[in-house]
Amino acid sequence: MDSEAEYSVQLNTPAGGVADGDIRLTTSSSAVQQTLFLIHSDDVTLKVQAAKEIRRLTKTSQRYRRHFSNAVKPLVDMLRCESFESKEAALLALLNLAVKDEGNKINIIEAGALEPIIGFLQSENATLQDHATASLLTLSASPATKPIISASGVFPLLVKIIRHGSSQAKADAVMALSNLSTYQDNLLLILQAQPIPSTVSLLKSCKKSSKTTERCTALIESLMCYEEGRNSLISEEGGVLAVVEVLESGSAQSREHAVGALLTMCQSDRSKYREPILREGVIPGLLELTVQGIAKSRTKAQTLLRLLRDTPYPRSELEPDTLENIVSNLISQIDCEEQSGKAKEMLAEMVQVSMEQSLRHLQQRALVCTPADLSVPSCVSKITSK
Repeated sequence: MDSEAEYSVQLNTPAGGVADGDIRLTTSSSAVQQTLFLIHSDDVTLKVQAAKEIRRLTKTSQRYRRHFSNAVKPLVDMLRCESFESKEAALLALLNLAVKDEGNKINIIEAGALEPIIGFLQSENATLQDHATASLLTLSASPATKPIISASGVFPLLVKIIRHGSSQAKADAVMALSNLSTYQDNLLLILQAQPIPSTVSLLKSCKKSSKTTERCTALIESLMCYEEGRNSLISEEGGVLAVVEVLESGSAQSREHAVGALLTMCQSDRSKYREPILREGVIPGLLELTVQGIAKSRTKAQTLLRLLRDTPYPRSELEPDTLENIVSNLISQIDCEEQSGKAKEMLAEMVQVSMEQSLRHLQQRALVCTPADLSVPSCVSKITSK
């Protein structure tokens, strides 16, 4: 699912009343009509006040976002004003109008907002840069706007913000790139901007359970479909390790993206990527995913474990290609004693969970079957005899 900015700026209103010079609005209908009248006026001060009021009213109200759709054009025009206050007020109002409103997103783009917003990305004013990045994040959540945003040449600017922007701007920029990466034609254009070094750096610095980590790993997974992306991740110091760490301790969604990225690499060229992946101690995290991960993660983890095995050829019938045998084979090749010990502990847990699940299944069958119908699965006999 595409992300949108969660941004809020409050109007400063003194306790007990409306600030001097602010617009006094009573009922919702009069608020809309009066604010629309003022936003179309020629008085810059009144336009700024109206923009702030639109920002306030549309902060949490989908209804007000629809009512103020006619304010999009004058707000976009304000982005080209000389004063910082006009630009900021208009940009924040447009940001709120776009949140969860596809029609407003399209109207904002069609009204010509993209050019000044991209200009703000290059601004030396950090506040404008932050607001512009948040705006692009929200606008990029619409399938209809993705091709237009992509054609604007915004990718290098977003990558630069991931590298040098504020903490919030970095998070918003990587989420915007992640949104835009879901449009297939964009992936090569994104790769040309060389986003992986900056994305890996951000991934190392943010909490593994955060939304930012989820979007970083989602972006990396998308880019692993191309050799340029895979080579970039391998070449970046600590790149594969950063993905492995998310696989171990990220959110469920982040872990799925992380194992998906590593699986895509190994499937593309097993001989090239097997050793770099194994070297970063991926086995314990993969074992845990096979036990505790969501369904997609479990499947991907099991497939990756098979690819990481020493021989790419199937075992004979005398040595079945079970997950236990695959992992035992991998553990025997791990040089690091600490990693090997942790992997063995995870393997023991995996076998124990498998045994418990099998026994529960037998108990459930016993409730509906006669004794003659019951037979102990060979895998359970094998496990319990060890």
